[in-house]
Amino acid sequence: MRAEWKGVQGTAELPVRKKLPHAIPQWVAEGSWFFITLNCVPRGKNQLCRADTGEAVLAAMKFNHERLIWHCRLCLLMPDHLHAIIAFPREPGMQITITNWKKFIAGKCGVDWQRDFFDHRLRDHHELEEKTGYILMNPVRKGLCERAKEWMWVYRSTDRPPPRW
Repeated sequence: MRAEWKGVQGTAELPVRKKLPHAIPQWVAEGSWFFITLNCVPRGKNQLCRADTGEAVLAAMKFNHERLIWHCRLCLLMPDHLHAIIAFPREPGMQITITNWKKFIAGKCGVDWQRDFFDHRLRDHHELEEKTGYILMNPVRKGLCERAKEWMWVYRSTDRPPPRW
C-alpha cells in the first residue's frame, strides 16, 4: 500500500502511522517480560526528570507493581522518555494497563505522552540481561551521569519473581 503525500504550503505531510498492536498472543506465557518505551512529546523537553514529576512517576510505577497490576523489574526515567521491563497479566493486558497508567500520570503530573508506546517481548534470560544493561546505561550514554549507579530516576523491584496470574 502506497502512502499518499499531500503538500501543505510547499511541504509534504507525513502519512499517519497506524496504531501498533499490543495484544499479547495466547501462546506467550503469562509473566513474560516486555521491554517498554514510553515517549513524551515534544521530544527533547525534560518532562520526567524533575523532582515533582519524577518522584510521582516512579511512585505510580511502584504502586501498580505492589498491587499486582503489573510486575515491574526495572523502570528508568530519562528527561523525555522512560524505559521499563514489565510483565503483564493476560487481562486486562498490556495495552489497557499502560494506557490507563499514562492517563493517570498525564492528569496528575501534566506529562504529555506520545500517542502509543513501543514494546518488545524478551524471549530469554540473555535478552533480559541485555535490555537491563541497555536501560541502566542509557543516562551514561546520553552524558547525564558518569556511572549508572549515580542516576536517581530508577525504580527496581527485587521483592519477588513475576506472578503467574
